[in-house]
Amino acid sequence: MTTSGTDTGPPRPTGTPPTGAPPAGRGGAGPARRRRSARPDRKAWTFLAPFLAVYLFAMILPIGYAVHQSLLKVERSGPLGLGEPSVAFAGLDNYALALEQTAFLESFGRVLLFGAVQVPVMLLLALVLALLLDQVKDRWAGLLRATYFLPYGVPGVIATLLWGFLYVPGISPVTDLLGKLDVQPDFLGYDNVLWSIANIVVWEFTGYNMLVIVAQLKSIPEELYEAARIDGAGPWETALRIKLPLVRPALVLTCVFSIIGTMQLFAEPLVLKRLAPAVTSDYTPNLSAYFDAFGNANVHLAAAKSVLLAAVAMVLSFTFLSLVNRKRRDGR
Repeated sequence: MTTSGTDTGPPRPTGTPPTGAPPAGRGGAGPARRRRSARPDRKAWTFLAPFLAVYLFAMILPIGYAVHQSLLKVERSGPLGLGEPSVAFAGLDNYALALEQTAFLESFGRVLLFGAVQVPVMLLLALVLALLLDQVKDRWAGLLRATYFLPYGVPGVIATLLWGFLYVPGISPVTDLLGKLDVQPDFLGYDNVLWSIANIVVWEFTGYNMLVIVAQLKSIPEELYEAARIDGAGPWETALRIKLPLVRPALVLTCVFSIIGTMQLFAEPLVLKRLAPAVTSDYTPNLSAYFDAFGNANVHLAAAKSVLLAAVAMVLSFTFLSLVNRKRRDGR
């Protein structure tokens, strides 16, 4: 005999939810909560859409188009090649032709030598200026920062024209003054024009790199400086043991930017080409691709050279970052 409403089935194991109860983790009463999806929701994609669109049309599509153009060539039919031109698939012929040009390969060696000297000098000057500005009172620091940053606001073409007048004998007050001291420098000669260009680039970009390092210095907690003063550390010890290690990310960032900028060297030699016979149309990889495209009307070869230049810049940047990360993992 059973009582109405009493469960007559077999006993349930301890912890088993009653019949009809929602499974654990699927209802609000369950102890486990539903995991949030790792994918961004629609609102996130809405905010990302403008950036992704600009990135697609300004970066991805031009790179893909350059690669596509580098795989093509122009063929002419008829006697003596005077027939109608047609575009055909060339495969890697343009890349092989570019690598066979001695002047193009020498241009890579020239910019690598340029970067090996110019980049350390520029970053060292930027670091010294940033450390000095960090010691200046705020009333003067803003004025000095603007003064050092001012050359970066001058377009590269204008900066090269300004320095070009200072390099040309008979026009430059610098050469006139050195001439009175029986010194006749040839700033635009074959042996010196590369370093004259390096001087222009250092003048242009030292202030920009300095601001990046200054921003990193401003993020250092004041408590570290107070602890250093309590321990009796002077300005030099504070700079060497606190500031330099903590501005390392800024130095890495500016170095990567400088490596990429070195491989893209273009405006300065292009302007000085009118003044310096040593600057040829193959003086830098960028110049070589530019004159192939607009001087020789060979856009497919120019596209191949551009892709090679981008590949070399990418390899150098990632190699540098790999070395930095390896040293960081090793605790150096």
